[in-house]
Amino acid sequence: MILMDDIVREGHPVLRQVAAEVELPLSADDRQLAEDMLTYLKNSQDDEIAEKYGLRGGIGLAAPQVNVSKRMFALHMPDDDGQFLSFVALNPKIVSHSVEKTYLSGGEGCLSVDREVPGYVPRYKRITVKFHTIEGNELKLRLKGLPAVAFQHELDHLNGIMFYDHINPVNPFSEIPDASPLETK
Repeated sequence: MILMDDIVREGHPVLRQVAAEVELPLSADDRQLAEDMLTYLKNSQDDEIAEKYGLRGGIGLAAPQVNVSKRMFALHMPDDDGQFLSFVALNPKIVSHSVEKTYLSGGEGCLSVDREVPGYVPRYKRITVKFHTIEGNELKLRLKGLPAVAFQHELDHLNGIMFYDHINPVNPFSEIPDASPLETK
């Protein structure tokens, strides 16, 4: 079981590396890691389990955040249509995106960042993505809203990019061209 102590924090060199492709089919170790990352997210959203183990709530977790430089991440959250998205993405890619951008008006957070980082993080409003599942199937999804933002946040982790790298250093809350805020429920 992944705990907060297993999650590396900003400043750790693995968070700035470009992660390596995951070999498919998955090795037993990679499959276990994928399942453990998804389990962490589920546990972190269960108030009783989160309190018992001291877990910070999260909707996404990338392998580099647990000190494994491989191109995989887990997402676990509801989408805008009330459906629940819960999957591990292996070797994920954005194949197309909207011109229109969005951002979380309250800013983004990260399990690897133990401080508030104020500012708008511009993201594509809609994305089409491709990735392999744990079972080895290729999936193509269209994402919008919070799932699109979270997918881009986790994909950044695989490329050694932290969310605050996108924030305007001069004026963190400056208007973003062609963007509208994402209202989260």
